[in-house]
Amino acid sequence: MFGRRGSTPTETVFRPAAESPAAAVQATPAAQPRAAAPQPMSTSRDISTHVEKEQPKAAPQPRKETYYDTKSQVFSALIDTIDLSQLAKLDAESAREEIRDIVNDIIAIKNLVMSISDQEELLEDICNDVLGYGPLEPLLARDDIADIMVNGAGKVYIEVAGKTQETPIRFRDNQQLLNICQRIVSQVGRRVDEASPICDARLADGSRVNVIAPPLAIDGTALTIRKFKKDKLTLDQLVKFGAISPEGAEILKIIGRVRCNVIISGGTGSGKTTLLNCLTNYIDRDERVITCEDSAELQLQQPHVVRLETRPPNLEGEGKITMTDLVKNCLRMRPERIIVGEVRGPEVFDLLQAMNTGHDGSMGTIHSNSPRECLNRIESMIAMGGFTLPQKTVREIITGSVDIIVQAARLRDGSRRITHITEVLGMEGDVIITQDLVTYKITGEDANGKLSGKHVSSGISRPHMWDRARYYNEENRLAAALDAMEVRQD
Repeated sequence: MFGRRGSTPTETVFRPAAESPAAAVQATPAAQPRAAAPQPMSTSRDISTHVEKEQPKAAPQPRKETYYDTKSQVFSALIDTIDLSQLAKLDAESAREEIRDIVNDIIAIKNLVMSISDQEELLEDICNDVLGYGPLEPLLARDDIADIMVNGAGKVYIEVAGKTQETPIRFRDNQQLLNICQRIVSQVGRRVDEASPICDARLADGSRVNVIAPPLAIDGTALTIRKFKKDKLTLDQLVKFGAISPEGAEILKIIGRVRCNVIISGGTGSGKTTLLNCLTNYIDRDERVITCEDSAELQLQQPHVVRLETRPPNLEGEGKITMTDLVKNCLRMRPERIIVGEVRGPEVFDLLQAMNTGHDGSMGTIHSNSPRECLNRIESMIAMGGFTLPQKTVREIITGSVDIIVQAARLRDGSRRITHITEVLGMEGDVIITQDLVTYKITGEDANGKLSGKHVSSGISRPHMWDRARYYNEENRLAAALDAMEVRQD
């Protein structure tokens, strides 16, 4: 038997006695099934609560304290029995079988009385602790969960169908939680500890991870995972879920096709990344696209894509690569479109420069509550970068760069909707002029608290992007979509 004390195979190497269980539980990446090459998965959450269409899964029942005591005994005995360096040489399935065999023997030797179901749960939990992400594994396997929020070892929350709910899942202690966080961030070459207590990372499927550890997190390490669905969403699916009307979706398809410069605006969890991925589906296949992100989430389907990711400083505080550095470097890589996953600071100026210097069709996302606030935030971020430009000059740069602002919102019932498709027209004096093509109007609320509404046209028959649409032979489609929206309203 692999890794047992007293076994004779020459390849077996026992764990040194000085090695602590806390350190031993951090298996090397080779032993972790999630470190394998990821399968094609969605990089976007469901902007319109796609999970409402799925059958809700039964919540796991809270476990008794005796279960955790038994698990702790078996886990300690397992760590004393096996050598993780040898375990790492096996493939994931073989390593899991070895651990199950050894755990079964430990249960028999210790004469632990357990039901078959409890024993199966114990085997699965321990395999997840050693090879995977511990108690997080069953949550990561569920496709109806949008967010996983861990507030210390004893409290785990999830978001399902737009609503937050507490789960009975818990970690053995804060050290186990920190070990799992370290395992996650180490997969992308980052670290989290007391010296570097804040970290952004990602899972193999592109799901976004944020960790903040003590001493900044007072009640234990806080872990937040923004999960992405396995099924890639399209604008047609968003229409089905009510996030946008069919005519509005047609307008968005044309916007992506005719190389408008687009800013997607919205709050946290409103579906900005989802919408950005949907729009990129309409980029021509022969275009060279370069993406810049803090944590690589976008997985475009075009064949000619270069993905860039920022880098935090090393232990000596050196080697940091910022978003501004990436965007500047993009301009030397012969891009046809530049896509910035999320604009948070002075890099917005470089993005505007790219949009304004021949890279039509560039896109980015910004946190804001409305199209008008989005423009104000762009001004503020430019000012934060230390650019001492007159206000009118900054606004002229914005209007010369941004063509469309698409506003996404998460409503109070948990649903996600595209609330505005807005054109940036230009300047009148010192004021930026915009016009809405499509807006979302809430019309009522049912007995279950579910909001109802509809997407309406502003009545503009010839939008500002008409000449651009005509250049790409899309003016007939654009006119048909606008006319259809008018007819639907009537």
